[in-house]
Amino acid sequence: MSKDRYRPVPQSRLGRLAAFGQLAGGVASGVLSEGLTRLAQGERPHLRDLLLTPANARRVTDQLSRLRGAAMKLGQMLSLDPGDVLPGELTAILGQLRDAAHFMPDSQLQAALASAWGPDWRSHFSRFDMVPIAAASIGQVHHAVLISGQELAVKVQYPGVVASIDADIDNVATLLRMSGLLPSNLDITAHLAEAKRQLHEEADYLREADQMRRYRALLADDPRFLLPEPVDALLRPTILPMDFMPGSAIEALAAAPEPQRNAALSAIVGLVLREMFEFGLMQTDPNFANFLWQGDSERIVLLDFGATRAVAPDSASDYRRLLRAGLNGNVDEVRDALLAMDYLSRAQVQRHGAEIDAMIRIVLDHVHADPDGMVDFSDRGPLAHVRDRAAPILADRTGWSLPSPDKMFLQRKISGTALMCMNTRVRLPLMPMLKRYA
Repeated sequence: MSKDRYRPVPQSRLGRLAAFGQLAGGVASGVLSEGLTRLAQGERPHLRDLLLTPANARRVTDQLSRLRGAAMKLGQMLSLDPGDVLPGELTAILGQLRDAAHFMPDSQLQAALASAWGPDWRSHFSRFDMVPIAAASIGQVHHAVLISGQELAVKVQYPGVVASIDADIDNVATLLRMSGLLPSNLDITAHLAEAKRQLHEEADYLREADQMRRYRALLADDPRFLLPEPVDALLRPTILPMDFMPGSAIEALAAAPEPQRNAALSAIVGLVLREMFEFGLMQTDPNFANFLWQGDSERIVLLDFGATRAVAPDSASDYRRLLRAGLNGNVDEVRDALLAMDYLSRAQVQRHGAEIDAMIRIVLDHVHADPDGMVDFSDRGPLAHVRDRAAPILADRTGWSLPSPDKMFLQRKISGTALMCMNTRVRLPLMPMLKRYA
């Protein structure tokens, strides 16, 4: 394991603010360098083109992986773009944030464990691996074995994460505004407040353990899924011990036979639909690291429940309306549903109505192409056509709108699941699955 992967989590407000300043300075330097290069070549580049370069993406990825916490969580959300907003090269670089946080050095880890379990914490274990098996935005995971012989995965929260959430989100929002990536007229106040609230919930491991138990009960009748059980005796607000669940990264499915791929992703897509329309409860973080694949048993392990939230009834109703419109294949109905959900604005429809309708028609033609309702997610042609047509609409920044914060979190799960389907190149009976909930 490279020593470069071990870096203390910056805990002080001043230290984290300095890191954000360093990030902003590095990006600004990259913009200046790239701008001068392009001007020398006779180009007149736009600011967005100068900001969204591979070099700047690497700067952002490296700094956020060192900061961890809410800042890194935002980078992970951006990394789940399927290629319709950010260039593919940038999403590939940002994708490293999904499971590439730096590790706490041993001294910081030892202090965190002793704070939660007391100085004799090792007496509970016959083995505790100090090198983590995974590291993410809020905590890192260690393999351990209790004196009883039970194997555990132990999630240890980075120190100072809870105290840094609000300031981190405010700092990221400031960077987005200063960079010009967000239109000045776009009000994201409610979305920032909801992001802070949800991240505080994600950092409460007692709450996550409760959500894990809820999902175990909800999925008890579905043998396609495996879920760990928390170990209450060692559970603490910043330490979440649970059954160790072996498995491969969900991306390993891409190399599996097509029937296995299709069955696994049918289960995952079906779960999203049950969450939305049956459970009224959704785990909204689609980070691929939250899923494992057991090839021998062909079962899916679900790991992370910190981002679980109730589905607002009006959001479920709005998505059901959109679903019905899509199943009807009616462009006007789909457009009106997207307007009602604020995924489109009146200004966009007035200025770009023909392009919007053409984009909707491309998607509808794709999902209705097969008479049996099969949808081929390996065909990215429709996505490329939609992306090309969306470019002038996205460039017209004064027309941007945002759906409610609740819908944003739900859509994050839906979009991430669609990306998983694309990456594993599956063919699913999507239309029959959707009709069950129309």
